[in-house]
Amino acid sequence: MSNSNFQNFLPELVEIRHHLHQIPEIGLSEFKTSDFIAAQLEKWGFEITRGLGKTGVVATLRAGNSNRAIGFRADFDALPMQEETNLPYASQHPGAMHACGHDGHTSMLLGAAWALSQDKGFSGTVHFIFQPAEENFGGGKLMIEDGLFERFPCDQVFALHNWPGIPTGTFTTRAGPIAASIDVVSVTVKGKGGHGAQPELTVDPVVVGSSIVMALQTLVARNISPHQPAVVTVGAFLAGSASNIIADTAVLEISMRAMNPKVREEIRRRVEEVTTLQAKSYGADIAFDWQVGYPATINDPQAVEVARSTIIRRFGEDAFTELDLPLMGSEDFSFLLEKVPGAYVLIGNGDSAGLHTTTYDFNDEILEQGAMYFYYLAKDQLA
Repeated sequence: MSNSNFQNFLPELVEIRHHLHQIPEIGLSEFKTSDFIAAQLEKWGFEITRGLGKTGVVATLRAGNSNRAIGFRADFDALPMQEETNLPYASQHPGAMHACGHDGHTSMLLGAAWALSQDKGFSGTVHFIFQPAEENFGGGKLMIEDGLFERFPCDQVFALHNWPGIPTGTFTTRAGPIAASIDVVSVTVKGKGGHGAQPELTVDPVVVGSSIVMALQTLVARNISPHQPAVVTVGAFLAGSASNIIADTAVLEISMRAMNPKVREEIRRRVEEVTTLQAKSYGADIAFDWQVGYPATINDPQAVEVARSTIIRRFGEDAFTELDLPLMGSEDFSFLLEKVPGAYVLIGNGDSAGLHTTTYDFNDEILEQGAMYFYYLAKDQLA
């Protein structure tokens, strides 16, 4: 496929991205988005499988007689935020917004799918994995549980995520851990309410919760090696209704991040232990509601070298830099990397607003670069 052919297609790809941006949907409710993705792929002649992870879509393209297979993944869910960009293609769904660029990730992968459908000069199979619910319910895990890699086996799997602050269209990644695990727990402190003037007759959950918050600050500082990145955050403390009422309960929303699986397990264990013992010391009870946790995203060194080699070969030496430190954010592509070796790569979004902000927008200038990255990976690995 010549570069001029893709240049002719690029305006359509920009329109696709803008359409996706207008119809953001929260994880596992991405029905319009899933329908739109499937319709585009069917129009281009792909085999389509739907329903993995509820709203996921997998498209398959085969050429030649090789039994080698490569997988490319893009996420397509949005965030529960009100968009404030004032763009002509801004969200038409109040309270939902593509504030992490998943509309762009999906568009780049659709662009690669179109390009490879025009040029089957490779031998093997490419699976295009369009995944729901990256932001909340672990859509990657759900697709795996629905038989993703049994039905669509891959030798390697790759994903691309835009990153504000990195020069437009340049790439970066690293071998080993690239993003942290995350675990989230909602802790309910069950005390005994009463009048604010008679605290001696109560078990004040606000006091208990406050003690828990302070005790949790010691976990990373005193239980985890300083050589191991880790974060414990109490993001919400919900309790009470008036100054003269001692409530019955308080709720703490806690998140934990780590790079090392053993550190992850130690933090989870210590959060439960410290929280339980602090509550017990005040005579309060405790209840835990653990949410879906994501493991650390760990890149396979060989797959990273594959990605680096393709980027430098196809885009030049200046297009790639080594990522010095892993990200403390989390990513459910980690579930796929637990099953199949692969690489999670960042592409620069330039000087844009930050991810998960109400003024963020994906940079259309990197659509071509991202699509061609997947296209060249397929051509190079299935030569």
